[in-house]
Amino acid sequence: MMQLCPCGSNESYQNCCQPYHQGTLWPRTAEALMRSRYSAFALQNADYLLKTWAKTTRPGQFSFEKGLIWQGLEIVEVVKGQIKDKRGQVHFKASYRLEPNESGILEELSQFKKDSAGHWMYIDGEIF
Repeated sequence: MMQLCPCGSNESYQNCCQPYHQGTLWPRTAEALMRSRYSAFALQNADYLLKTWAKTTRPGQFSFEKGLIWQGLEIVEVVKGQIKDKRGQVHFKASYRLEPNESGILEELSQFKKDSAGHWMYIDGEIF
């Protein structure tokens, strides 16, 4: 049975974010990077999250909150961040459940830029 990608693309994980997580492809747009980072959060792939975080803002270490389950991603707006751009913004809402019985929505305006190799990187985000 096909496993759908956590990013909400309605594609299989194998044909969507998995190649990014495995390092065989790099996201070509800021939105693709944002979606792949959401999937990495959902799948608890800290290595990918750190690899795609700009060196200037990357934390020294990263851990996942115990009992936190990401349940869905909604892209609200994308500003620039296309193949030919050097910067971009992605406004998103991510729903979550925190065991045992809390749920909510994280809303963020994320900032992205291309590094010297031309790869999109996450800089930081403003949480609403």
